[in-house]
Amino acid sequence: MSADWRRVVDAMEIPPGIRVHFGGDVEEQKEAFADLTVLLILGIVLVYMVMASLFGNLRDPLIVMFSVPFAFTGVLYAFYLTGTSLGMIPFMGVIMLMGVVVNNAIVLLDYTHLLQKRGRPLKAAVVEAGSHRLRPVLMTTLTTLFAMVPMAVSDTVGAEAWNPLGVSMLGGLSVSMLVSLVLVPTVYYLFERRREKRSGR
Repeated sequence: MSADWRRVVDAMEIPPGIRVHFGGDVEEQKEAFADLTVLLILGIVLVYMVMASLFGNLRDPLIVMFSVPFAFTGVLYAFYLTGTSLGMIPFMGVIMLMGVVVNNAIVLLDYTHLLQKRGRPLKAAVVEAGSHRLRPVLMTTLTTLFAMVPMAVSDTVGAEAWNPLGVSMLGGLSVSMLVSLVLVPTVYYLFERRREKRSGR
C-alpha cells in the first residue's frame, strides 16, 4: 500500500520547497521490518553457533544451512501464487520456519554420522540415513503443514490477519522438505568425498 502511495506522489508535480514525508503506520512498519530483519539474522547466527558446538565442526552446520534459502524461496513462490504481500505476520512466520527447516536437516545429518561411526561406507550411510529418517522428517513436516492449512484458508472474521502466516509456512515447508531430503544428503556426500580424497582414504 505504501509503495502505491509513493508512486502516486512521485508522479505528482510537487512545487519547490515542499517535501512529502510518510509517517504514522508506514514509519512504524519500516522500523518493525528493520527489527525483524536483525532478529532473523541473529537467529541464523545463533542456530549456526549451536550446531557448530554440537557437531564439533564448522562444515556440517553450513551444509544444514543450505536448506534455509530454499525455504525462503518457497515462501516467495507461495506469496506469488496467492497474491500475498510481505508484512509483519508473515515475516514472523519466516523466522519460525527457519527452526523447523534446520531440524529436518539435522535429523538426517546426525544419523548419517552415527552410521559412519558404526563402520558404514559413506555412500551406504547417506542412503540408509535417508531411508530410515524419511518417516520422522515427513511426520514433522506434514503435521506442521496440516496444522497451518486451516490458518491459511480460513475466511472467518479477522482471518485476513493470520492467512499470510499460514501461507508463508505452507510454501516454505513444502519446498524445504524436498530440499532436506535431497539436497542436504547430496551436499554432505560431495563434501565428505572431497575430504576423503584429500586425506588419501
